[in-house]
Amino acid sequence: MGGVSRRAFAVAALSALTVAPAASAAPVSAPEPPVRRAAAGMRGMWLATVTGRDWPTRAGLGAAEQRAELVEHLDNAVRHRLNTVFLQVRPTADALWPSPYEPWSQYLSGSQGRDPGWDPLGTAVEEAHARGLELHAWFNPYRVSLHDDPSHLVPAHPARKHPEWVVPYGGKLYYNPGLPEVRAFVQDAMLDAVEKYAVDGVHFDDYFYPYPVTGESFDDGVAFDTFGAGFGSRADWRRDNIDRLVRETAARVKKVRPSARFGVSPFGVWRNAATDERGSDTRAGVQTYDDLYADTRKWVREGWLDYVVPQLYWSIGQNGADYAKLLPWWAEVAEGSRTQLYVGEALYKAGDPAQPAAWQDPAEVSRHLALAARHPQVRGHVFFSAKDVAEDRGGAMARVAADHYTLPAAAPR
Repeated sequence: MGGVSRRAFAVAALSALTVAPAASAAPVSAPEPPVRRAAAGMRGMWLATVTGRDWPTRAGLGAAEQRAELVEHLDNAVRHRLNTVFLQVRPTADALWPSPYEPWSQYLSGSQGRDPGWDPLGTAVEEAHARGLELHAWFNPYRVSLHDDPSHLVPAHPARKHPEWVVPYGGKLYYNPGLPEVRAFVQDAMLDAVEKYAVDGVHFDDYFYPYPVTGESFDDGVAFDTFGAGFGSRADWRRDNIDRLVRETAARVKKVRPSARFGVSPFGVWRNAATDERGSDTRAGVQTYDDLYADTRKWVREGWLDYVVPQLYWSIGQNGADYAKLLPWWAEVAEGSRTQLYVGEALYKAGDPAQPAAWQDPAEVSRHLALAARHPQVRGHVFFSAKDVAEDRGGAMARVAADHYTLPAAAPR
C-alpha cells in the first residue's frame, strides 16, 4: 500500500505558456487557459460496512437500492477530489462477494449467508475504476462476530465447523492467531477476493489480537503450549504470529496480483517513550506493540508493507497524544524505508458536539494537512469515514478540499 510521488496538497500550481509575437507578426489569438495538472498523493476515505456504519444504510435493502447507495459514495469521493476508496469487504469473517470460504455478510441482507442478489465487491471495483478511483479491499483478519454465541452463526460457518479455532473474548468471537491453520485459512479467504477482482490494494485495519478488556484474558494457552517453544514470553510469541500473518499476506498478494499494494492502518501509537525510548512522546492507554501484539514500527522498517496509514485520531496539542508530535514520529519511522506513509484522519470527530473544543473548529483537519505538508515522508491522507465525508459536519471536509485539493487528483502512486 509501491511508489508515490511527493504530494502537493498545499500547493495549487497552475501553469500557462504564452508566446509574445514579434512586432511584424500577425495578430495572434488569445492564449489558451492554464493547464491544471493533477496532484499526486493519497486522498482516500474508508467505507465501513460493519454494523452498516457507512453503508448500506440498513440491512435488507434491495440490490438496486444497495447499489445506488454504494455508487453515491463513489460519486461523493470524486466530488471531494479524492482518489481512493477503502471498502470493508470482510468485516466479521464473512464476505461482500460470493466466497467459497465464508458466508455472505449479514450487513447486506440482514441474515448471514443469504445471497443479496448482486456482487458488491465486483460492482465497487468496476464503478470505482470507471470514475478514476482506486479501490482497496479492506479486510479484518481475525474478528468472527460481534457476539459470543457460536450458535448464532450459520451452520456452515467455518467457526462452527472448527470450534477449536475460536476464542470468546469481551463479548465477541475471534479466530485464534496462534494457530497456523487459522493463519492459513484467513489468508485463503481474503486472497480469494484478490484473485477474482482487480483490486488496487489489500488493506488491514488496526485489529489483530483484540483490544484489551479489563478483567479478561485471551485464552490461547493451549496454542502457546503447542507452538510457543523457543519464545521468551507469550507476548513475543503473539507478536511473531502477527508478524507471520503480515509477511505471508504481503508475499501472497504480490504473487496473486502483483499490481496490488498491501497496507495496514494501525492504531497511531506504537509505544510510548516512557515504555521504550524509541517510542513517541505520548501517554496513550493502548500501545500496539504491547496490547495488540502488532509491531507496526518493525513492519515499516523491514519494508513488509507497501504503505502504512497510522490512525492519528487526535487534535493538534491534545494532552497525552498530540497530532503534532505523532506526525513527525511516524515520518521518522518511514524515512529511508520502502513503505509509503499516509495519515489516517479522524474526520468523524469534526463538528461532533461530543468531542473537545478543537474538533468544533472546521479548520482543525485542514491544519493537519498543512502540518503534514512540512514532512516529505507523508504522501497523503485517508479520512474516516465515507459517511462523514458526505455529511461534512461544520464544513471540515469542504475546508480540506478548498485549502489542499484545488487540483484534480491523480493516482496515489
